Amino acid sequence: MNNKQERNKNEEQSSFKDIQKETNLAEEAQDAAVSLEKDAKTAVAEPAIEEKLAEAEDNYLRLAAEFDNYRKRMAKERLELLITAGSDVISGLLPVLDDFERALNALQPMASPETEGIKLIYDKLYAYLQSKGLQQIDALGATMDTDCHEAVANVPAPTPEQKGKVIDEVQHGYTLNGKIIRYAKVVVGS
Repeated sequence: MNNKQERNKNEEQSSFKDIQKETNLAEEAQDAAVSLEKDAKTAVAEPAIEEKLAEAEDNYLRLAAEFDNYRKRMAKERLELLITAGSDVISGLLPVLDDFERALNALQPMASPETEGIKLIYDKLYAYLQSKGLQQIDALGATMDTDCHEAVANVPAPTPEQKGKVIDEVQHGYTLNGKIIRYAKVVVGS
């Protein structure tokens, strides 16, 4: 019986080894399947990751552009605020400038050191305002333009060429940095 037992034992060991081989092969096949499944999931996930990355890059570029536009808009608004703040002060000085002109016109026949002093002060004030962007609107002889002139009277034109043109200027008009801050009050020939 020893032989028989040995054979059975050998057969059992052989069967056990075959079963182990089959189990190992099955485990390897299962590992390979899991690995393939992971690779497949990764392959599916990679386009999703790439899409998310592209979307994030697009959002970043849009945000950067939006911030740049905001920065430019704020700089422009700040500059406009400075200009308009100056326009209030300069508009307040325009009546003083008008008074200086009237005083100079009244004192013109008298040549004296006092009139020269007033003219000097007027010239300095006007030069300073010009350096800040103030420009007088030339109205005399120009065609009536409602964008920069305000007609206060219509008179018969002395000549046909002066019809529709500015004959007299009652009050000077001014622009500040190209923007009208006071319209010229004029007399128009009709």
